[in-house]
Amino acid sequence: MKEGVMEIRIEEAHQLGNDVLLKAGLSAGHATIVTDHLVDAMMAGRAFAGLPRVLALCESLREKGPSGPVALVREDAVSALYDGGDTNGYVTSIIGIDKAIELARNSGVGMVGVRNTWYSGRLAYYVERAAQNGLIAFHTVNATARVAPHGGIDPIFGTNPLAFAFPSDGEPVIVDFGTGSVTWGEVLLRRQTEASLEKNWAVDAHGKPTLDPASALAGAILPSCGHRGYGLALVAQIFAILAGGKVIVDEVADSGFFFLVIDPEKLMPVAEFKARVSELTTGILNSRQREGYPPIRIPGQGSAAMRQRARERGTVEIDEKVYADLLAELERG
Repeated sequence: MKEGVMEIRIEEAHQLGNDVLLKAGLSAGHATIVTDHLVDAMMAGRAFAGLPRVLALCESLREKGPSGPVALVREDAVSALYDGGDTNGYVTSIIGIDKAIELARNSGVGMVGVRNTWYSGRLAYYVERAAQNGLIAFHTVNATARVAPHGGIDPIFGTNPLAFAFPSDGEPVIVDFGTGSVTWGEVLLRRQTEASLEKNWAVDAHGKPTLDPASALAGAILPSCGHRGYGLALVAQIFAILAGGKVIVDEVADSGFFFLVIDPEKLMPVAEFKARVSELTTGILNSRQREGYPPIRIPGQGSAAMRQRARERGTVEIDEKVYADLLAELERG
């Protein structure tokens, strides 16, 4: 275990996150939805997407105050649009993906947009719900402008992740990646823990490379893989616009969340589809590996294995400073 990191019981992580969010003003139901997501992220080895996000949520909730209800704006046989009422995206994304699953089960395809909402965490968490139900899913969002276009200085895009999920005979195939060189949550965590950034992750407000999280917060994150990440960020931004998101997001609740769920049964029996996906992943795992590289893995299966190990241990890892800050939130007047 790294220096400055401690282990706590999974049950304690749930209780701590839930208690802090209740104190910050979330309802019991919403606090449970958020905490379930955050602790799952920690179990899957994504510390930056876990309980550290509670601290950012508390700050946002203090600034924004109570949110309105999530409202269904329109719906037909294959699509639905929601207004999130400035509710956090952990909650609105569960509503969105579950509606898309319902529509796909009934009509073969479900397309859902959610507007007037904000940060939702790991997109893999939502698309996996569809894959566990034998469905294919695609999900993307835009967010507050943090990422510059390739060769640029000014932030235009969010970190604009894209996530895909496919059922198989084993663990689902989950592909989830951001289009920025680093997640916003990781930058916040490194500022919180006084750690440096990696090279080629960010620039300061003058476009100069920086390793300082505070300077990156005032500047911009760079797109992942140069022009390729930039292109994918643009695609995500356009889908988010379709979902009702702002063209360039400068306020937290201007994000658009887009969900697409497909029933493979419309093209082939789902059992055959899952078997063929498994045949593909088996072929990948059995293919020859280059010397000096880590073992070949299927996207999503590493997180699934880490989650299983966390269940067996009964614990998750958390930064000691983050843990102390969460306890301080409970004592906050």
